[in-house]
Amino acid sequence: MKKNAPKTPLPSQSPPPEPIKGDGHLTGELEKDLTALRERAFNTSDLITRPITVCGIRMNLVMMEGMVDLNKLDEAMIRPLLSRQFPDGPAVFDWIEQTAVVGDVKDVYEYDQILSLVMTGFLAVLVDGVAKSIVMGVQGYPYRSISEPNAEVNEKGSRESFTEPIKLNLTMIRRRMRSGAVKFEMMETGSDSRTLLCLVYDPRAVSHKLLQEVRKRLNRIQMKTVLDVGYLQPYLEGKPLSLFSEVGTTERPDTVCAKVQEGRIAILMDGTPYALIVPFLFVENFQSFDDYSRRPYFAALIRLLKYASFFISMLLPGLYVAVATFHPAVLPHALLFNIASAVEATPFPLMLEALIIHFIYEIMREAGLRLPRPVGHAVSIVGALVIGDAAVTAGIIGAPMVMVVALTAISSFVVPSLYEPVAVLRFAFILLGGTTGLYGIALALAALLVNICRTNSLGVPYTAPVSPFTPSAMRDVFIRAGWKQLGRRVMHIQDMRGGDL
Repeated sequence: MKKNAPKTPLPSQSPPPEPIKGDGHLTGELEKDLTALRERAFNTSDLITRPITVCGIRMNLVMMEGMVDLNKLDEAMIRPLLSRQFPDGPAVFDWIEQTAVVGDVKDVYEYDQILSLVMTGFLAVLVDGVAKSIVMGVQGYPYRSISEPNAEVNEKGSRESFTEPIKLNLTMIRRRMRSGAVKFEMMETGSDSRTLLCLVYDPRAVSHKLLQEVRKRLNRIQMKTVLDVGYLQPYLEGKPLSLFSEVGTTERPDTVCAKVQEGRIAILMDGTPYALIVPFLFVENFQSFDDYSRRPYFAALIRLLKYASFFISMLLPGLYVAVATFHPAVLPHALLFNIASAVEATPFPLMLEALIIHFIYEIMREAGLRLPRPVGHAVSIVGALVIGDAAVTAGIIGAPMVMVVALTAISSFVVPSLYEPVAVLRFAFILLGGTTGLYGIALALAALLVNICRTNSLGVPYTAPVSPFTPSAMRDVFIRAGWKQLGRRVMHIQDMRGGDL
């Protein structure tokens, strides 16, 4: 098995980075060092090496094209440098190191470390006769501006969401946590991509055992390229096979701050506008930031509606097929007569009809999601006409089934974080309802509950605080207590019963 490349911290960290396996050290001979850098970068065309001569001393600026703010570089170093006199190369190096007005300045000694930092937007300064380089943070690459959250829409509160540059995301967190209680710990993953990760946690609240376990699992990653936080989720999840993820995601910096205060760890990745939250509990799928901005009684009502929508979106089609096929006696006579008339007028059995219409619905949803927005709206309109009026009029689908699909689809969007497992379970319950009736659905639901209860999220039971029951944490599960009660004590994740942190 190929060994992981050691992690390289950012230039702003200390102590100095550990040498990367196979690195070569700078020699102090400018031409030789530039040749070695170009060879290690496979002579890529976007690696710029700009020569400068100051007082007869040869220097070279190494940067990636389009990733450095040239105006900032000119003001911070070039103009002051050209207006001074220096006796030799070490004097130039010392002056740049001590007076450059930029955020990150660090000495680097190896070729691969220089390339790794240059490819993230840093500038490397090589001076002839000096066997080390100054790396400066003068990033200026284009990026998407801060916008409103797309997946976690809220009525009140902040409208800021994470964007792709990790430094900007960390700044948004720091603006909200000014006491210094939040710590940022940088690391790298991916032997080729060397993608920057940042662990965000509160050293006073986090469990040291949890922190060590997260570091250990991230260090196990043996991939060459890591492009999204979704690559990390399998390494952070437990062994039991489950449809429900034990790793939470959020695009809101205020949500990250709240979770960190509870002893969680947030993981941000450069190039990804989402953060991972570990450990993550099942009940948190039904919580949103708006719950804490509303009055407690209304927040409790909305939360109960979310639980109801979850069960409706997962069980309703299967229950409808099971009752209409095996247990018609439980239905009122008028409704039973309408369902029987609709089934009689359609060519397919009820179970096959439910599978077909839900399969078509998933096709339309995926098409509307992947196509450009104007075309996506057109797909939604055409799909509504095809599945709705046209399908019923043509006698392909019964009207009651269309109502079931519509209610199921609307309910599935109430808890978007659970859409993926719910979509799979919906088909499973339709098959069980059409073949074994309510008894099969009841047994499958019990097996699903056992599977969820067995799941463990990094040492914390996934179903906590409901099972094992933690009374002090129930104030923010099915209902939400007022802030006067919530503010008395912050419930840390390691305080949950049944946990091993």
